[in-house]
Amino acid sequence: MSGTGFEGRGVIVTGAGSGIGRAAALEFAGQGAKVLVADLNKDSAEQVVKEIEEAGGVARAVVGDLSDPLVVDEVVAAAVDAFGGVDVLVNNAGVMDNMSALADTTDAEWERVIRVNLTAPFLLSRAVLPHMVAAGRGSIVFTASEASLRGSAAGAAYTASKHGIVGLTKSLAVMYRGQGIRTNAIAPGPTATSIQVDAERTAHGPGVIGPYIGLSGKVADPREQAAAIVFLASDAAGNVNGAILPVDFGWAAV
Repeated sequence: MSGTGFEGRGVIVTGAGSGIGRAAALEFAGQGAKVLVADLNKDSAEQVVKEIEEAGGVARAVVGDLSDPLVVDEVVAAAVDAFGGVDVLVNNAGVMDNMSALADTTDAEWERVIRVNLTAPFLLSRAVLPHMVAAGRGSIVFTASEASLRGSAAGAAYTASKHGIVGLTKSLAVMYRGQGIRTNAIAPGPTATSIQVDAERTAHGPGVIGPYIGLSGKVADPREQAAAIVFLASDAAGNVNGAILPVDFGWAAV
């Protein structure tokens, strides 16, 4: 595996067992990074590690629920122990809601989506910051969403969680740029991943949202999203901080 940009750097990718996270983990490894594969699914995480190692790269897996502070501590400690530090954190893991309108959103749906999509990235970012501050450099990249840019791409819970990610991205970008840390996010449109949407088509939310989602124009390959993540984390984006990059085939421009 030949490195071309991240040689020797330690990278954490969450939700790296499949979809965008898997594609990002493989791309970072292909560019010489040492990758911590964090995922809820043990088999998927270990398979990605195996792929990286068989290609000559360095990786290890940590399995668990990233909204659990103990799992977060394990992820960061494992990366620091194995790689000597954390140069890049990719907060990618997430879940969809049921496209529910606010009046139809249950407490359970709200709490699950906010916990996974917003609380977990907050916990991980907070945990890696001391290591990045001590090193005087670092890059954090979030996977936001088209739903972070508009109110017509998902249900109330998912939309709120991804708008929260945008706020978190911008706050980190301002607060820690003086310590050499950049924070950015991609905002994917529809992408071919394993995330499932359990929506009742006749419900109010899906009925309203459906026609707008049809304006997206294209379903992206996860590798297209991964390429944007890796760019934002790279030295080539050294003057990019606080950006929310739509990777949506122009949907945000409609």
